[in-house]
Amino acid sequence: MFDALYPLARSGLFRLEAEVAHHVSLAALRIAEKSGILGLVSSDEEWVSPVEVMGLKFSNRVGLAAGLDKAGNTIDALGRLGFGCIEIGTITPRPQAGNPKPRLFRLVDREAIINRMGFNNPGIDAGVENVRSAKSFGGIVGFNIGKNKDTPNENAADDYLICLRKAYPVADYIAVNLSSPNTPGLRDLQGAEASARLLGVLKKEQQLLAAEHGKQVPLLFKVAPDLDEPQIRDLSQVFLNGGLDGLIATNTTLDRDKVAGHPRAMEAGGLSGRPVFEKSTATLGLFSNHLGSHIPIIGVGGISSLEDAREKIRAGATLVQIYTSFIYQGPRLVREFAQAL
Repeated sequence: MFDALYPLARSGLFRLEAEVAHHVSLAALRIAEKSGILGLVSSDEEWVSPVEVMGLKFSNRVGLAAGLDKAGNTIDALGRLGFGCIEIGTITPRPQAGNPKPRLFRLVDREAIINRMGFNNPGIDAGVENVRSAKSFGGIVGFNIGKNKDTPNENAADDYLICLRKAYPVADYIAVNLSSPNTPGLRDLQGAEASARLLGVLKKEQQLLAAEHGKQVPLLFKVAPDLDEPQIRDLSQVFLNGGLDGLIATNTTLDRDKVAGHPRAMEAGGLSGRPVFEKSTATLGLFSNHLGSHIPIIGVGGISSLEDAREKIRAGATLVQIYTSFIYQGPRLVREFAQAL
């Protein structure tokens, strides 16, 4: 039913400004879930193919990437669509309005999106309460955390620590976002020295929290696709030495080569969707070469087909996440990937 209706729904939504359509879609999903309509989509057994990663049992290999459910208030509804994992956020210590609008742009003929949202979110306390309020989703919930825009990089660890401590009781894993291009200076934290310092601080706190709460919540870093091979080599050594539990490769790109000439190509922000696939997958493969089997990788970036998802896994990913293709193609992708991978 949803597969047949989605093209019609998308046609209506794409007549709206992109950010308005985003909010309308999530609100509609929440209403459909509460009314029981989403319960008719399919039976859970159709997309259950468990895999254990980082000590966590994922019902399948397909997750929703961070950025769609920024506040974590649509977990149950999205879970009905078959995702084995839903990553919420990015969440910052204090609520944040994000960058001025408009800040979200479709490149429809390229099946791509450019965003410069700027970590708009309700803050860590509201995010935690939203996750606590989720009732029906039995899958993995990832908590993507970041620093506030007005927090200088020298104090970034303080912001990440606040989020880590508050998210720890409700999160299945916690992803540290170092790679959004829409918070000034954030990507500087991907430098080897800065990453090593931050990882050391967070791993020490993780150990204390594990003892306090009686559970081990894996800590992941999310990196950009715009890293060169020496940077990837150095970061890989940092991650191996520091005991990182998992890596998410990759975030959006600043590269516009694949959309050159498009009227929206030079909009500021991160590019996601089909055009980022090649670059993102190459970055994933380089990290995999350096990390081997020691640190599992979640592959995300430009996955628009089952073959794309399989190529991410061949490049070294254990799990995959989608976002932009989910917007363009609809929930059928989730079921297709979950059943086939």
